[in-house]
Amino acid sequence: MSILDLILMISPHTRPQKAPYFVSTQVTEARRYFLELSPKADSGIAVVCGGCERVRPDYVVDRNTYPFVVIEFVAEGAGSVELGTRRYRLRAGVAFSYCPGVPHVIRTDPVSPMLKYYLVFTGREADRLIDDSPLRGWRAVQISSPKEVIEIFEILQREGSSESSYGARICSALVPVLIMKITEHAVPYAMGDSRALATFLRAKHWIEQNYVHLKTVEQAAQACHVEVAYLSRLFQRFAHTTPYRFLMRLKMNRATELLVDGGLLVKEVAAKLEFADAFHFSRVFKRLYGLPPQRFVRHSRD
Repeated sequence: MSILDLILMISPHTRPQKAPYFVSTQVTEARRYFLELSPKADSGIAVVCGGCERVRPDYVVDRNTYPFVVIEFVAEGAGSVELGTRRYRLRAGVAFSYCPGVPHVIRTDPVSPMLKYYLVFTGREADRLIDDSPLRGWRAVQISSPKEVIEIFEILQREGSSESSYGARICSALVPVLIMKITEHAVPYAMGDSRALATFLRAKHWIEQNYVHLKTVEQAAQACHVEVAYLSRLFQRFAHTTPYRFLMRLKMNRATELLVDGGLLVKEVAAKLEFADAFHFSRVFKRLYGLPPQRFVRHSRD
């Protein structure tokens, strides 16, 4: 059995007197948090538990049902999952979900054991959130920006493991955010092995690493050995934006740090981010944030 096997599911006569907890016998390492192990029936969203686990090469989960809604996300490795009558090959960047009444079989590739995140939750809003997402019908989807999904799982891990009295409420509030992020970056499962997605991820990573000294999208396309028009189609398809807007967002995010934390002048920030001049930088900044950089600095210091 896996980390997601509840002692709640065993006979009441053998249930321990302490609060129910989760056990894991097929992982080599795990980080877990436990919140609402006996959630209220009328709760909107209640996070039961979550975590991250690196599974053993012999990892297999085979269940006819499960008492809560679960979202799992593969960060590394490979495997397979059967959700009812559907079967998917698991790879890095794939998310899937199941709930009460959905039979599921999860296996890892013994040569490449999975590292995966999971979130277990319930409540009257749980099914609706799933039904409004690409996970509806208990399908697997490929995520075009895995890092952004992992970031939310890591925030859930931090808040769920904290001693704060707000931890459970924060985690509950993050469930819709996680599902929205999955929805934002979901692409059809069949695209997971496509050259187009691989090219997009490679180009996106290159821009993220070189945006400070990058002046044009043409430079990015040339460095990634693709045509500008094709790069634009990839970003529209997988990120719902253009490579230029993506580049400018990275530059402006860095600009806010340099203006506020670094204390640099507008003209110094423009030069550091390699804009043609301070006027061009200010126009881009205002177009993105709705106010010029000088006013932004004044507001941040008030």
